[in-house]
Amino acid sequence: MNMPNEVEILLVEDNPNDAELALRALQKNNLANHLYHVGDGEEALDFIFARGAFSERKVENGPKVIILDLKLPKVDGLEVLRALKSDSRTRIIPVVVLTSSKEESDIVESYELGVNSYIVKPVDFDKFVVAVRDLGMYWVLLNQPPKR
Repeated sequence: MNMPNEVEILLVEDNPNDAELALRALQKNNLANHLYHVGDGEEALDFIFARGAFSERKVENGPKVIILDLKLPKVDGLEVLRALKSDSRTRIIPVVVLTSSKEESDIVESYELGVNSYIVKPVDFDKFVVAVRDLGMYWVLLNQPPKR
């Protein structure tokens, strides 16, 4: 993975198998060159807010998109989303929740907190790969974000 200052996609996923599948889907479509993976919510917040091991980064050099699982160790995905969307420096970063949770309360709270998209992880391998590829292509190549 590249230096954290060059990140286009921040993948926040604690399941190593899902992270590997996502990485492969993005690599296959040349979208993983500037991807950084973190395995828990605390590390995600440190990355996003340039703290701890990521203090050399600048918050303003945020990723083009964050792919966020909800069920994370240390700090859950909803808390990460809450912190991200409540800070003026990071609130415009698009966040796509990619999770196994189909709970209506998780969906509603995610949208109330400002998530840009909520995707339930497909169980089928091929559908998972297609979903990750499509969301990567849209958010990295097609979406036109405001200048920071």
